[in-house]
Amino acid sequence: MATAEMEKTTTFDEAEKVKLNANEADDEVEEGEIVEETDDTTSYLSKEIAAKHPLEHSWTFWFDNTVAKSRQAAWGSSLRNVYTFSTVEDFWGAYNNIHHPSKLVVRADLHCFKHKIEPKWEDPVCANGGTWKMSFSKGKSDTSWLYTLLAMIGHQFDHEDEICGAVVSVRGKGEKISLWTKNAANETAQVSIGKQWKQFLDYSDSVGFIFHDDAKRLDRNAKNRYTV
Repeated sequence: MATAEMEKTTTFDEAEKVKLNANEADDEVEEGEIVEETDDTTSYLSKEIAAKHPLEHSWTFWFDNTVAKSRQAAWGSSLRNVYTFSTVEDFWGAYNNIHHPSKLVVRADLHCFKHKIEPKWEDPVCANGGTWKMSFSKGKSDTSWLYTLLAMIGHQFDHEDEICGAVVSVRGKGEKISLWTKNAANETAQVSIGKQWKQFLDYSDSVGFIFHDDAKRLDRNAKNRYTV
């Protein structure tokens, strides 16, 4: 899983190997004598601790609380840029300090999109796209949200370039996770993404894909164009 790939590669054995090599070079050391760490060992460990692991893309968390805005306000007017990250370590730093879906207030939306793509239908990158959606019982989407994030930022989708971002929406009756893509008309790519997403989350129910154009024109009457 993507979580295992994101773990730091420094191991105790590697650090010990550096120490052993340094110790072997000193034939005068007596048994039981305490040997200070060499400069090489200190340098090696310092670099590994300081090193960060860059992601393929930078990503931005956005937050929207639709309860806070008036009915006359335009959709997306209350969207707030929360944090942009570009390394594995910065992702975990942000994720561990942002409320998980089960802790968000009703009618809150938490987004994670590639940097410089706004989570709006009007964004040029999203304009011709669509969304896959999964539904969850109240308070049951936390793990699936994390796995969705890891699959996105970990470059796990075969058609990764199609991915714009994901949204978790908390509502009174439950929660939904939406995966946004670029080119809704590219059926091959969209179906591949939908199937892989279900596999990553071990999600057994069917999921549907709605074009943004249909959602804008038909609102809740929009029908799924693809289903997996």
